[in-house]
Amino acid sequence: MSAPQGEELTFMMGEFEAQFPTDRRYCKNHMWAQPLDAESAQPSRFRFGFTAYAVRLLQDVYFLDWTIDENAAVAEKADMGSIESKKAESDLFAPMTGTVDAFNQGLLKDPSLINVDKYDRGWLFAMTGQGGNLISPAEYLDHLAAVWEVTQKTIKGQLNS
Repeated sequence: MSAPQGEELTFMMGEFEAQFPTDRRYCKNHMWAQPLDAESAQPSRFRFGFTAYAVRLLQDVYFLDWTIDENAAVAEKADMGSIESKKAESDLFAPMTGTVDAFNQGLLKDPSLINVDKYDRGWLFAMTGQGGNLISPAEYLDHLAAVWEVTQKTIKGQLNS
């Protein structure tokens, strides 16, 4: 399933519609990856941010901290920093192996941009690397459907029920 560039796919989180632009790739850790060298057949530079799904679960982000510096080499799943919100405190992990080119410095002053403009000014960081583990928007929605039941139980504190 694909949609023309500029369109969005929707995943229903209960009564909430989570929108996903089709002009980017996605990660199973609920980040989007927008190619910054989109004209390339094999993009290697990406801008990352949180998906609508992640933002909905986090709610009201108020603190963001990076534990690595720009130009740092990171392995996929390496700890990069942390985020705090109304609903959760979480570590942030690298979505791929590569080099962190830049952090969105504006978020360090005002992380609420993640809440209000997640697919544009609320981007987190840019990286150069091989995006082989990135998935299509349709594959990401399939992933969400597969984990949604567990997510709902976790939200409601019923995981061990």
